[in-house]
Amino acid sequence: MIQLIDLTKSFQMGEETITAVNHVNFQAEKGEFISIVGPSGSGKSTLMNILGLLDTADSGTYLLNQEDVTTLNDNQQAVIRNAKIGFVFQSFHLLPRINALENVMVPLLYHGYSEKQAKEKALFYLDKVNLLGREKHLPKQLSGGQQQRVAIARALSCDPEIILADEPTGALDSKTGAEIMELMEQLNEGGQTIVVITHDVSVAKRARRVVEMHDGNLTEGKDPQ
Repeated sequence: MIQLIDLTKSFQMGEETITAVNHVNFQAEKGEFISIVGPSGSGKSTLMNILGLLDTADSGTYLLNQEDVTTLNDNQQAVIRNAKIGFVFQSFHLLPRINALENVMVPLLYHGYSEKQAKEKALFYLDKVNLLGREKHLPKQLSGGQQQRVAIARALSCDPEIILADEPTGALDSKTGAEIMELMEQLNEGGQTIVVITHDVSVAKRARRVVEMHDGNLTEGKDPQ
């Protein structure tokens, strides 16, 4: 599903060049649950942005379902990103003035669903993350874990092939974070492909496969079991 070939990304910091992604080779198959672990500044978030088509590499090849997306323009990448990739972030990124149901409906309406269709599908995914009964609550009326569940339902709503989660438990206490990772495991058992970016080893171990990133270099980690 995902194949990175000799991928490199650098940034200029004054007179210094920082290589955030250093000739990375990486492959992920459909249905995998992978964690990419490493300390702050190791290049994890830069790599995720490239995987999510939010940023482009300086060199190398990114094949998504055997299509070289590095050759596409911004609009073409946006179409693929919206259709195939769901994002879950540490800070939830919920719209504060609309309720949980409406937050999940937003991408569906953007994709052309009618309001009735969007509502039905949003309720389906809120049920999948065990939030039925709280669909009318504003984000501020929900706990951190509940907000992250809304964010996961929103990410799932358009049936993406891949879920990219950047520090999805970073704003949560350990118990709630473990619950979110249990939900990720359940989604993966249902066939969802998931890539989690984290610096937390306990979170990484919930995945079926761990890769490690240090100074822009990616290596296979130890067996998470």
